[in-house]
Amino acid sequence: MALADKLDTLFDFWMINDKPTGSKDPYALRRAALGVLRLLFQIKKWIDIKGLLNIGGGLLLNSLPKYQYEAIDFRTKFALEAGVPVDEVIAVGYGGFMPMYCICTANSIWSNLLSFFHDRLKVYLRDLGARHDLIDAVLTPDADDLLMVARRVEALTAFITSQEGLNLLAGTKRATQLLAAEEKKGTQVSATVDPDLFVLDAEKALHAAVTKASSDAAAAVQAEDFRSAMEALSSLRGPVDQFFVDVLVNDENPDIRANRLALLGQIRAATGTVADFSKISG
Repeated sequence: MALADKLDTLFDFWMINDKPTGSKDPYALRRAALGVLRLLFQIKKWIDIKGLLNIGGGLLLNSLPKYQYEAIDFRTKFALEAGVPVDEVIAVGYGGFMPMYCICTANSIWSNLLSFFHDRLKVYLRDLGARHDLIDAVLTPDADDLLMVARRVEALTAFITSQEGLNLLAGTKRATQLLAAEEKKGTQVSATVDPDLFVLDAEKALHAAVTKASSDAAAAVQAEDFRSAMEALSSLRGPVDQFFVDVLVNDENPDIRANRLALLGQIRAATGTVADFSKISG
């Protein structure tokens, strides 16, 4: 089955809300989604599925003949009875001379279908040997370029299995876990870092390193160069280690403590440009 046919099949079933549930998949939709992923990964190009879905929804609505006023009135009546806006009622086929309708929007269909693709992607990547925790660290709910997700997982795998990556992971996880624990307790955390409140050289060095690494990593991600993004983050290893050797984060002075916690927040934000390190095991 061609790529377009596989996508059409998935769209059709999602628009009529007939999706796989539990272990039941009578129409082999999971296999169809895996087929889409395999084809796209083979050609190494991701297509805008959401864009196609929006176009498809528009074509379905626009395909109603203009002279079928009864059909248009029926669509309005359907919307009124269901208590939803008319533009959330989409024609999904024809029964006799009258269109059949369902309540859905392109966005709601896409959100649900994207989640389904995410599940298939996890299976696909795990079959290729990717670690589940690295997939989870990279895959966000709104990630709609799954080829890019796979490339991030590949880069993260190479980085995190190196000694430098393991050391950085240990330091950053310590920072994020400490910050998360304080946030949970309701400890004050400054919204921004104030360099005037730095007391020790290790604070200054970490702030400078995080500022540069954040900028370099963000630029690399924008250029879709994930290996360079990892390399930029690796520069944090030394400053992070030294920070925890020299600095007591929970200082007695509340302003200094809040500022140091904000500095840990910068570490979390910097690493978050490429992955959620808190989800990585080890």
